[in-house]
Amino acid sequence: MSIRFYVDEHVPRAITEGVSLRGVDILTVQADDSGGSDDVAVLNRAMQLNRVVLTNDDDFLIEAALRQRTGEQFAGVIFVDLNRLTIGHCIGDLELIGRVGEPADFINRVEYLPL
Repeated sequence: MSIRFYVDEHVPRAITEGVSLRGVDILTVQADDSGGSDDVAVLNRAMQLNRVVLTNDDDFLIEAALRQRTGEQFAGVIFVDLNRLTIGHCIGDLELIGRVGEPADFINRVEYLPL
């Protein structure tokens, strides 16, 4: 099973559209009628949907670290550092992760882009 992404509203639309055009399963919080939800709600919803959160919002790193310390499970977070990679590079990395990654590999983990 490949990775499916759940994208918070801080990720540029160009990334979301580019990943989608490459055939990777990506769902935005807006398309899921969850726009404006706080980070806790987004992580919980991603867990329900078995999707890895894609974000460039530092607050998700704080919540993920808290859950790692307390043992509260989450489906995973991929943090995109837009100061260190181009949108095209980000799309390529996400396509690779989406195609070859396994959901179990991301449980309770935070990964950073660029790879």
